[in-house]
Amino acid sequence: MEPYLPLIWAALIGTAVAMYVILDGFDLGIGILFPFVREEEDRDVMMNSVAPFWDGNETWLVLGGGGLWVAFPTAYAVIMPAFYLPVIGMLLALVLRGVSFEFRWVAKPSHLLWDVAFAGGSIVAAFLQGVILGGLLQGVEVVNRQYAGGPFDWLTPFSIFVGLAVVAGYALLGATWLVMRTSGPTQDFGRRAGGLLVVAVLAAMAVVSLWTPLAIERIATRWFSLPNLFYLWPIPLVTVLVGYLVFVWLRRGDDVKPFFGSVVLFLLGYCGLVISTWPYLVPPHLTFWDTAAAPASQLFLLVGTVFLLPLVLGYTAFVYWMFRGKIGPGEGYH
Repeated sequence: MEPYLPLIWAALIGTAVAMYVILDGFDLGIGILFPFVREEEDRDVMMNSVAPFWDGNETWLVLGGGGLWVAFPTAYAVIMPAFYLPVIGMLLALVLRGVSFEFRWVAKPSHLLWDVAFAGGSIVAAFLQGVILGGLLQGVEVVNRQYAGGPFDWLTPFSIFVGLAVVAGYALLGATWLVMRTSGPTQDFGRRAGGLLVVAVLAAMAVVSLWTPLAIERIATRWFSLPNLFYLWPIPLVTVLVGYLVFVWLRRGDDVKPFFGSVVLFLLGYCGLVISTWPYLVPPHLTFWDTAAAPASQLFLLVGTVFLLPLVLGYTAFVYWMFRGKIGPGEGYH
């Protein structure tokens, strides 16, 4: 097996996951914040601020999941049985949320059901994504390259806490998105919510950062053994600094910096997770090389991805450029 192929596919899937978390994270965050806004006009502005983007953002979830299936089939065959219930719940929540985008406008003024679907679908999808992440971090039981655990092994206090942390993180992205893309009362709400959420997210990241090494020896060894400690200590320090800057920018009245600061905060957390689990794709048993497809299959699929990925990136950039700028009451795409 060419050892570089699994690394290339790991980088591609990792990029797709990071793009999904950032892009779909802020529009899921809008749904998470939805119940805390009472004025009809402000809710309309919130939905219109993400209406041109939400479906394209979910393309990255398809790319990440599809890439896992074709490039690392053994990992896919282990992870799916381990997380069938939260994965199915997440997908159903995303479907319900997507439908609410279309039917809420048609059902006006009697659209309470679709408001609940939009908010509920966003909260459930975000929470279950965090639960899946927490379940992967704590480890999956594997025997003879097959899942050997039960249907509820993922349901632990740790995975539930990570799920709540992801909900808070997505809400922060949504709040700073409102600060960047809206004005007036909607922006003021985003600024107030963002100030509270950045504190909550930093606290959650601190808890997870302490919980994982205390509960999982391999992660403790990765972060606190020498010389790793000397190389890795800047990551939590920079995370705290970025979180502080986001808080200051929100208080100071900046529109754009808080959102991109929140994105950097997510990327730093993502970097920490990669460091904690590398080189395992199914911790703590199977590495990227253990689960990789045949080299011929990976090469064949890589050729297609080389042509597909620029199209997805180009489409994403085009849509964000076309619908740039702030959105006000009565404006939007629906």
